[in-house]
Order: sequence, then structure tokens, then C-alpha cells
Amino acid sequence: MTEFWLISAPGEKTCQQTWDKLMVATTRTNNLSTNTKFNIPDLKVGTLDVLVGLSDELAKLDTFVESVVKKVAQYMADVLEDSRDKVQENLLANGCKTLQLRRSFLSKRVPMVSVCLCPVDLVTYITRFQWDMAKYPIKQSLKNISEIVSKQATQIDNDLKARASAYNNLKGNLQNLERKNAGSLLTRSLADIVKKDDFVLDSEYLVTMLVVVPKTSFVDWQKTYETLAEMVVPRSTKLLFEDNDSGLFSVTLFRKAVDDFKHKARENKFTVRDFQYNEEEMKADKEEMTRLSTDKKKQFGPLVRWLKVNFSEAFIAWIHIKALRVFVESVLRYGLPVNFQAMLLQPNKKNMKKLREVLYDLYKHLDSSAAIIDASMDIPGLNLSQQEYYPYVYYKIDCNLLDFKV
Repeated sequence: MTEFWLISAPGEKTCQQTWDKLMVATTRTNNLSTNTKFNIPDLKVGTLDVLVGLSDELAKLDTFVESVVKKVAQYMADVLEDSRDKVQENLLANGCKTLQLRRSFLSKRVPMVSVCLCPVDLVTYITRFQWDMAKYPIKQSLKNISEIVSKQATQIDNDLKARASAYNNLKGNLQNLERKNAGSLLTRSLADIVKKDDFVLDSEYLVTMLVVVPKTSFVDWQKTYETLAEMVVPRSTKLLFEDNDSGLFSVTLFRKAVDDFKHKARENKFTVRDFQYNEEEMKADKEEMTRLSTDKKKQFGPLVRWLKVNFSEAFIAWIHIKALRVFVESVLRYGLPVNFQAMLLQPNKKNMKKLREVLYDLYKHLDSSAAIIDASMDIPGLNLSQQEYYPYVYYKIDCNLLDFKV
């Protein structure tokens, strides 16, 4: 899918000037990236100590929420199975738009509320990002907002584990039964092949055996089966079923000759299947398969809907974490009062290296003017041993959420 660079730079005389400079450098004279403003509301700053500690916590939370987003996306692909080409159209975000609704009632006004719009694709959501005031109230502290996101992501992660475990168990049990009814005649279930009339039942002396014979040995079987042991009933064999490789024959003999018959059959490369006709067991197996298949179909729809809803919730939470990180790091680097412009860049894949060079030339002066510039200090966001450092605040948003291409 798509990669975005979420950056911020301090405001010039106005934040609009910062934006205009970026546009001139990256789009108006060349085609390095497609840019949009990334709107972050006026959040509560708090103290410097809180910001420094929160920066570390947000980095860990960012990684965790991203992992939840990818887990939900990947499980969506697993559940859709043969319809994986439809995964991407189910990975959407419910865009929210804040509307100012006013109504006079005893001289009071209804505050701003957040109204959910139709689901949009992920690129559209990111490029038109608006802070969700209802889910993440900006009057709360940054710490409280991060805790809201953390609890939400943890709940989704726990629910996913429980739902996936239940559905996978059901799916696994069904697949085990389906495997029994597929494959070669040497291993597959024979319940759907044989009939009651194929067997001598309730006889004290006689028993019907089922033998798998390679197709190349059909003639040999007909010539030899009566002589493989004493007391084989003449002309008792019957071809019940055949696939591409083998045929399933029945043969009737006296019970006392069974062991000898099995031994001689093995020597002639005929395989005797251990099978006893039990109508109740066969009926129970068929009913179990029907039940499992029905349960899987019943659970499929609600599970896909849950995955769609909670993918959206997790993805939206993830982008809000990115916004929080940009805000916190921008304040730490550029100082107070809060004055920075957050910008979302969608790089042209062919010009990524050139774009990075242009951004460095545009913002390299920030190294000397930033409030915190000592790279040897153990400051969140500036630890060169853990991540590549740029003079501007930078975070990547990688929308490639699946382990395979669709």
C-alpha cells in the first residue's frame, strides 16, 4: 500500500509560511511528494518532565497499537480465506467529523459533538485526519488521552485473542473431519462410500473386509483374492468405489481366516482397511460435520463485522497516537509557546532519497536552534542508537498492514 512521512517544523512568522516553504521545496519545483496539512488540536502541554516521560511511553504505545492493527488486518485475511482479494476493501476507517450543533435551551448551548461518517479508505482517513473530540477529549491531559488509547487497544487485542481462539478451534475441528472425507482411499473416511447392503452383518461366522487395491492390480486381485486364505467366500468381491489411483473392494470370508487373509493381502500389496460398519457412529460423524459447518457459517458474518469495526477503531487510535507523538516531540524540540506545523508527506517512491535531502537542507538549521540538541543525552526521540535522527520531527506511517500482497 502506501507510506507516509508525518513531520513537523516550527512556525515561521506564521505556520502558513512553514507550510508554503515545504510546498515550494517539495512540489512546486519538482515532484518529490504529495503533501497535506496534518491538523492537531490545541492539546494540554503539561510540564517538561511529564512530556519527556510521556515520549517514551508513547513510543512503546505506538508499537503496541500498530501491532494490534496488523493482527486484526491479518486475521481478517485468514478468516476470508479464498476471498483474500477482498481484504483491502474491508480495511476501512470510520471517519469522524466534528460539527458545531447549537440549540437554545434555557440560554444553554449544546457543545460540539463528533458525528461518524461513512467508512473511508485508510489513505483518505490519514490525509483528511481530524481529531476525534468525542473519543479523545482535548481537555484531558496528554497522559489521560494516551491511557484511553492504551485501554482501547488492549481490549481489542484481548477480544481478538478470544474470538480467534474460538473460531480457529471450530475451523480446525471441521477441517479435521473434512480431511477424513478427502484424500486417498488408504486414509480417508469410508462412511460416505459404503452402504449397509455391502456388508454381511450380525453373522457369527462370516465377516466382510474392505481392501484397497491399486488400479494396476485390479486383474491380479480378481485372480487371487479367493486364494489369499482358506475360507474366502467365492465370487464375494465387489468394487465399491474407485479414485484416480485405487479401488475399494469388499470381500467376505470366515472370521477365523481374517489374520491369515490380512497377512497374504499385505504380501500382494493389497491394503486391508480396519473398518466396522456402525450406522450410529457414521450418522453421528455426518451430523457433527453438518453442525460444525453450520456453526462456522453462523459465526463468519458476525466475526467479519467485528473485525471491520475493531480494525477501524484500532487504526484510528494508532493515527491519534502518531498525532500525540508529533505534538509531544515538537514541544520538546521547538519549545514553548506551542508553534509548529504538522505536515503529512506521501513520498514519490522514485524520489525518496532526493526528498530526504531536500528536507535536510530545509530544516538543518533546527539542529542549532532546537531546545534539545545534545545527541549524547538519553532523551526520548533523540537517542541515535535506537533510531535514525533528523533535525525535524519525523514519524513514518506504513499502511502496508498485511504479510502478503493482495
